[in-house]
Amino acid sequence: MNLNPQGRVAKRDVRPNAGIDVSKQYLDVCCDGDELRLGNDASGWGELIAKLRAVQADLIVLEASGGFERGLVCALQQAGLAVARINARQARDFAKSMGALAKTDRIDARCLRDFADVLARHDSRDKYILAPADPQREVLAALMLRRSQLIDMRVAETQRLGQANERAARSIRAVIKTLERQIQDIERDVDKHLDRHFKDQRKLLASVSGVGAATTLALVAALPELGKLGRRAISKLVGIAPLANDSGQRKGQRHIWGGRAQVRTALYMATLSAMQYNPAIAPMYQRLIQAGKPRKVAMVACMRKLLVILNAMVRDGAVWDATRYAPASQTT
Repeated sequence: MNLNPQGRVAKRDVRPNAGIDVSKQYLDVCCDGDELRLGNDASGWGELIAKLRAVQADLIVLEASGGFERGLVCALQQAGLAVARINARQARDFAKSMGALAKTDRIDARCLRDFADVLARHDSRDKYILAPADPQREVLAALMLRRSQLIDMRVAETQRLGQANERAARSIRAVIKTLERQIQDIERDVDKHLDRHFKDQRKLLASVSGVGAATTLALVAALPELGKLGRRAISKLVGIAPLANDSGQRKGQRHIWGGRAQVRTALYMATLSAMQYNPAIAPMYQRLIQAGKPRKVAMVACMRKLLVILNAMVRDGAVWDATRYAPASQTT
């Protein structure tokens, strides 16, 4: 125990942490006893970084805010500061656990600061710290998002077409044509970007039956951890690992929950194809159905199997090998 000259317990030298509530226009910051509001722009980022450096901030926690936080995150990382980005559900659950039932930007910033205090002392602190973004992957993620937006707009216009009169229908058809051209342009940009920057990974993924262009895009853009984590960790990250729901002697039914929706959706579509044509997935699905498993349970198990195979392939830098992933006993 460290004692000061007066015989009292010396206060441990702890660097302050910061919580930042991000909105489109503002940053509400709580750090080292101070609360301030700054603009969510380059000027505000610079002022914030100067403040954090002055107090030697240890960990900065902020909430994912629909992309409004991306510029700030990049600026903080370039300044050499440790950043943890959490989702809104985690932030709100933590706030409630601390008794903070009211919700304002200032309260959220305080709760995020408190959350940072917890994460900064956590034994697994490093896994919460956001790795520096890959600029080329960020470009690909933006293209994927725009493609998804255009497809959603096309679906909406197509649904309106069935209820429109002839004059309105002409306008809707023109919009659909424009959207289709935009989707084709985006897909060409994606194709070129993948070939230029992720050619090797694309080749590995495309060698698997069932994995098409959309799945490859989602895996490369939204799952940079592919090939770097173990099978359980990567399954949990995507949200297809069954989570325990036990208490005392009760053994509750396990469910999948959370994870990265974009990747999970793409993997679902890939698995639908793989259940028919992939020699590792198709027999597994039939075997589970014959064993009496519900179709949805069998489907999720196949999604997990496909992800584990893709994870191993990227980790080893090896293309699809039927002898390894689909033994002869499964394909007969």
